Amino acid sequence: MTAHAHPLKPPSRLLFALELRTLPELGSFVASLPLLTAMTPGGDGHPVLVLPGLVTSDRSTVPLRGFLKSKGYAAHGWNLGRNYGPLPGIERRMVDRVKELADVSGGKVSIVGWSLGGIYARQLAKMMPELVRGVITLGSPFNGDPRATNAWRLYEFTSGHKVDDRERHMGGAISESPPVPSTAIYSRTDGICAWQSCLENELPHTESIEVEASHCGLGHHPAAVFAICDRLAQKDGEWKPFDRSGWRSLFFPDPKRK
Repeated sequence: MTAHAHPLKPPSRLLFALELRTLPELGSFVASLPLLTAMTPGGDGHPVLVLPGLVTSDRSTVPLRGFLKSKGYAAHGWNLGRNYGPLPGIERRMVDRVKELADVSGGKVSIVGWSLGGIYARQLAKMMPELVRGVITLGSPFNGDPRATNAWRLYEFTSGHKVDDRERHMGGAISESPPVPSTAIYSRTDGICAWQSCLENELPHTESIEVEASHCGLGHHPAAVFAICDRLAQKDGEWKPFDRSGWRSLFFPDPKRK
């Protein structure tokens, strides 16, 4: 399991202020579309469910889902409005959404979750591993102190749940990895969540990929989108860790660096 020598703290005020980078990051995503299209592998048509972060909706994932569709995936939003946390009925409806996509496609579903959406993604995979092909999280704080974010008070306000109660929801312990291939994409300059809390546990079927992005830009940052496409393109049952060799080392740092 991922261990922390010291109690984690929320990102600094400076990093929080730097979340304004999300708009330039969106601009860089649009500008890089021709290059991204040329450099990312095509999809095999399997369904990809994209879950939004806290207090955001499917509108926040439109750029990512649009790009995934252009690569040949059947990308879908969660269709549940704004994500205010595990309100009554939300967990059941997410389970139904995964089942629906699996039934329609006749195959497994990949789940990409942004922030709180990534926590949902991992929990869904624990509950229905036979229906989930793999999980990708974007700045999701599933490890460590749940108060090591600048959004925990907002979560408690919108959901009506205490962050200390998060182990009592679907799927069991938040920090435990699902039994399917799982990739955690994170940024050390995340202004919302302590990056250390967004790392996957070190297991044969898990990995963590670092990019230099804001928390609010992870869903459309070019490097993050490249990594998402690279991971989704793997054939079911043939998962391998992300390759950082060659030119990729310029954009994806070695996770063993201090």
